[in-house]
Amino acid sequence: MIEDDYFLKYEDRTPPPPLPYNPWRELVWQFLATVALVVGGWYIWWRWSHSLNPDAMWFAVPLALAETCAFFGMLLFVFNLWKDEPIKIEEPPAVLRDVAPDHPEGDRKIAVDVMFATYNEDPELVRLGIQDAKRMTYPHPIDIRIHILDDGRRPEMRAVTEDEGANYITRDSNEGFKAGNLRNAMEETHGDFLVICDADTRPFPTLLEHTLGYFRDPKMAWVQTPQWFYDLPEGERLPAKLANYLGSPGRMLGQGIEKIIGPVTYGDDPFVNDPKMFYDVIQRRRNWVNASFCCGAGSLHRREAVMEAALRSFGKKVEERTWAVEEVVTVSSKEREVAPELMEAIKTEAAATEVLTPYRFHVSEDIYTSIVLHSDTERGWKSKMHPIVESKMLSPQDLLTWTVQRFKYAGGSLDILVHDNPIFRKGLTLGQRIMYGTTFYSYLAPLWNIVFLLAPAIYLFTGISPVSAYSAEFFLHLIPFLVTLELAIMAGTWGIAGYPSKASYLSFFPLGLRAILTVARGEKISFKVTPKVRQSGNFLTLVRPQIGVVVLTLAGTLWAVAALTFGETNHSVSGVVANILWGLNNCFAMGGIIAAAMWQPPETKEAQPA
Repeated sequence: MIEDDYFLKYEDRTPPPPLPYNPWRELVWQFLATVALVVGGWYIWWRWSHSLNPDAMWFAVPLALAETCAFFGMLLFVFNLWKDEPIKIEEPPAVLRDVAPDHPEGDRKIAVDVMFATYNEDPELVRLGIQDAKRMTYPHPIDIRIHILDDGRRPEMRAVTEDEGANYITRDSNEGFKAGNLRNAMEETHGDFLVICDADTRPFPTLLEHTLGYFRDPKMAWVQTPQWFYDLPEGERLPAKLANYLGSPGRMLGQGIEKIIGPVTYGDDPFVNDPKMFYDVIQRRRNWVNASFCCGAGSLHRREAVMEAALRSFGKKVEERTWAVEEVVTVSSKEREVAPELMEAIKTEAAATEVLTPYRFHVSEDIYTSIVLHSDTERGWKSKMHPIVESKMLSPQDLLTWTVQRFKYAGGSLDILVHDNPIFRKGLTLGQRIMYGTTFYSYLAPLWNIVFLLAPAIYLFTGISPVSAYSAEFFLHLIPFLVTLELAIMAGTWGIAGYPSKASYLSFFPLGLRAILTVARGEKISFKVTPKVRQSGNFLTLVRPQIGVVVLTLAGTLWAVAALTFGETNHSVSGVVANILWGLNNCFAMGGIIAAAMWQPPETKEAQPA
């Protein structure tokens, strides 16, 4: 019996197909992106050289700097999306020799360990994942072993595992959290490949059949499959929504709008959890420079690659510890060399102190391990973003859960940026450096997004302009940039609604700033397990900064309109109109997350047997 079974009514849902590859659309995207970059560069040059208000440089410079930072982020985003590739399913390998040509046991069948990492999730929820894993099919004989990695050490979880015929693995401590849990399981298993699942992951029967073929390339280290949240509200499409008010003309109007800008849906995905933009566009288009990184659940790993990378990292850390101790000994003893016996003891102590970690004990162990493998020049490991959804998961069902998850992503990524910056890591290609840099740079965006959010209100309240004038020349430079940019992004992400992602990106600023400050202070990123059931409570306290932006902008709008209407003011009509429109766009972006704080899931029926 599942305590919270609201999602059982979504069991029959099927995932959307991947975006089809279209070479003509790709050419259109590349052309429009190039135009947008040229026009954007022209705009940024003009902003710095001709438009700054000399009487308010305290305002003009930060805004121009924020625009420049955003333009640089656009450059990185264009590089990320530059090239796609046709969808191709590789032939499933039959025996081990097909994926490991030099293996001495090449004629035996392939062994796969399916690992479900769990801590405090409902055992009955994990049971569903085990049952789905047992339904996986394969065209050749294959050895599939299902393991439950229980860091909660719960008798009821052991009972469910044994009842389903899976293998129960636990340990005495929770050192390293999920990464430590995986490392412990790797010491007790021997499969050629690992499938990493979260407690709520529900594998599809085709997962292995569609993905193991990539490993025919002996350098393929891991394959990531898209994560799909099957319990997201479906919402109502724009044609149906307009038809409710306008009848057939409304339906036709909605269909016409969707033909121009793509699908528009109301009431779906209140937390912008749909990961299609991330997996089907951003991650998938990193394949062309071998830079798609692991995202945890739904990924397949070659055991040899993971263990070899861990051993190389282990050896490097032991050497660093040995050198550090040797330096201390030579300085304190004033000897040029350390005695061989002492050096051997130092190495032994260093090896005993360092921990062998196939998955780094880090809040973002998946992307960290990806960086380590990609930078191994001796083996030249590869990765692949598989385009087809091969499993389903539960989405965050409240703003608290969403906050925990997003803070972990942001803080973990920024921690890697500060302490293990991949941009300067030896072994990565230029394309990989840029792709990883794009990911980490995106988490710095709150630093300039806060300027974009406050700028309209500053002008509306004070009449102080960050530009020399809201003149025809200003709009002549700004509007072409905005239009070409919007057209380019629309072409590059065709088939996926772009506004929700942009709004979420902007409204993320309080959480992003908190993550930046946490890492800057050297504080540890708190590692919390993302809840798999809805948390109760009032979540408006989590969006007070976003509410503040809306209130400040609306109050500034009233003030500016009153100033223009009733008295002498520094405001100009064009300036007030431009900043009101800008501010309203910010308010709409904040409105999504404010609404999410108050969102309630549909009423559920009484619990049903799983």
